[in-house]
Amino acid sequence: MGNFFGTDGIRGIFGQTLTTNIAKMAGNALTQVKHRPKIVIGSDTRTSSDILKCALAEGVMLGGGDVIDVGIVPTACISYLTCEFCFDYGVMISASHNPPMYNGIKIFKSNGQKMTDEEENNLESYFSNFYETSPYGNYRQKNLSKKYINFLLENAEFNLSGYKICLDCSNGASYKIAPKVFKKLGAKVFCTGCKNDGEKINENCGSLHIENLQKLVKRKQANFGFAFDGDADRLIAVDGNGNIFDGDQILYILAKKMKNEGSLYANTVVGTSHTNSGIMSALNKNKINLIRTDIGDKYVIDAMQKMNLSLGGEQSGHIILRDKINTGDGILTAINLTNAICKEKASLSTLFDAQLLPQANLNIVVKDKMKVMNNEELRELISNISCTIQPAGRVLVRASGTENKIRIMVEYTSLAKAKKYAKEIKTLVLKI
Repeated sequence: MGNFFGTDGIRGIFGQTLTTNIAKMAGNALTQVKHRPKIVIGSDTRTSSDILKCALAEGVMLGGGDVIDVGIVPTACISYLTCEFCFDYGVMISASHNPPMYNGIKIFKSNGQKMTDEEENNLESYFSNFYETSPYGNYRQKNLSKKYINFLLENAEFNLSGYKICLDCSNGASYKIAPKVFKKLGAKVFCTGCKNDGEKINENCGSLHIENLQKLVKRKQANFGFAFDGDADRLIAVDGNGNIFDGDQILYILAKKMKNEGSLYANTVVGTSHTNSGIMSALNKNKINLIRTDIGDKYVIDAMQKMNLSLGGEQSGHIILRDKINTGDGILTAINLTNAICKEKASLSTLFDAQLLPQANLNIVVKDKMKVMNNEELRELISNISCTIQPAGRVLVRASGTENKIRIMVEYTSLAKAKKYAKEIKTLVLKI
């Protein structure tokens, strides 16, 4: 990773670690990598999104590129439109699941896939050399979301008439599109967090705060519910009883469905180092292989591309259906889950028959995450705990790629012991 790019594009607190100048440099750098590029740009609902979008567009136009602004759309919409309309790049202004004060810049290549680390580093090398040419490029606003909506509808295998579905759109990018799609499919839709409210994006709603959706599903006696994050590239599901299904569980359900249909290439799926070991065991029982990558959906997609695989995902809810789109798409994933439910005429709880291993997950806010990760005492503690719980357990401690946080995961057969070991690590992290 470079000075600006993290595990998912450029991310920071608006006005502090992410400024309009950075956005302008990023836009201009694209014109130095590609002569007079055509770029599609969209955003989530954050109050800072418009000013960052304008700054990035200015950088593009001064370098001779053309910009099409498609307004508030999910991240996956930008990936889809970049391919569908042969844009050179797609840019999404969003900080995904982060709080309202954050924002970010995600850049997609012409194939709809995020840039690799190497490509991001190359782009960064142009940030300090601002390029200006004549004539300047053009800027237009255009509503292209209908094309994306039709793409989503085409992936539905069943009419949802008679189903009651609850949606939590996190007051983010999917606030309009997700309800529209499921209503068009015939479902009776109930919404929470479905406002164009950038000041409350991800605030006690969406995929990180699933309790609101659980309550709504029970109150409306719905069949199931779906929660997205701020840019709708993540999905967490809830069944009619309020049980939560995270990305690991969704990956497992879809893997079984695709294997039975013959569309799971090489009978292999891609997960990450965080993917629950219980999922791996259950997949193996179904004669499906699991390959792990570093955490970050772009690493999952990169592995899928290299091995020509069709399904991958993260526990956080990023699910990649590579035959359909080259990025995580929460709405598309939700549609494919409804396909599985309708086909089997079963609930999510029935479809999920794996046994998860208990995991203790802690997120610790720190001032200097690299100082923590390089601490020798911490490394020794992690090593000691790992030796103690192996081979039944695992320890994963990493620096967040998008926030000043240390993320701790301890997986073990005993949840109480997993929590105990996670707490020991947390205590040392806070001390450092």
